[in-house]
Amino acid sequence: MSGQFDDGTGFLRVALSGVMESTADDYRIQSFDLDTQMLLKTALKDPSSVNLEKVSNVIVDQSLKDQLFSKEAGRICYTIVQAETQQNNGNVFRRSVLNRLQQEYKRREETRGRSRQEWMCYVSFICNVFNYLKVNNMPMVALVHPVYDCLIRLAQPDALMNEEEVDCLVVQLHRIGEQLEKVNAPRMDDLFFLLRDGFLLQKGLTSMARLLLLEILEFRAGGWSLSGTAHKYYYSEIAD
Repeated sequence: MSGQFDDGTGFLRVALSGVMESTADDYRIQSFDLDTQMLLKTALKDPSSVNLEKVSNVIVDQSLKDQLFSKEAGRICYTIVQAETQQNNGNVFRRSVLNRLQQEYKRREETRGRSRQEWMCYVSFICNVFNYLKVNNMPMVALVHPVYDCLIRLAQPDALMNEEEVDCLVVQLHRIGEQLEKVNAPRMDDLFFLLRDGFLLQKGLTSMARLLLLEILEFRAGGWSLSGTAHKYYYSEIAD
């Protein structure tokens, strides 16, 4: 992808699906050392008083090695972006996060080759940021193609052979698939052509990978939802 991960706007209006009044513990920051916990707690409440580039690096670095944290990081970014916007209409933190996302995006294949776990954490993080940060209540255009590129990489034959990567892909599509399709339906079609062909034609897939692929194919075909019967079937099979 050429250019910068920037949305081209001077301000950011973000939407959060959840409760706003969250404690610091809700963000899973208790796993950091005390100094870093204090840095993050301050950034959440008074972002202008801390080095926001340092804060963004702390969040991204932790997201790349902690899968649970990578799923929460979008909420943390949302809260800091909102606080900075309200405080001084600034965008230092947003810009810093986007810059780090771009750096990691450029070396995504190298990351995957070195550590599948770190690669999946990156995918989870960028999808989580896409899910939470909005511009004028719309998804950030700058993240649409990078997110698609990551998901399409997870749909390649070698990734489909890895059950954890299939699971990562399906989780992201459950979370943001409908949003992504609204902003770029042709790329979603391309992604699902790969998933359909993988399910139908690829040899050597595990039974769980096939089940996950079938479930996500049906999920999208049903308008990004499953019937009660289908939900019960898939999730009883996964539990077994």
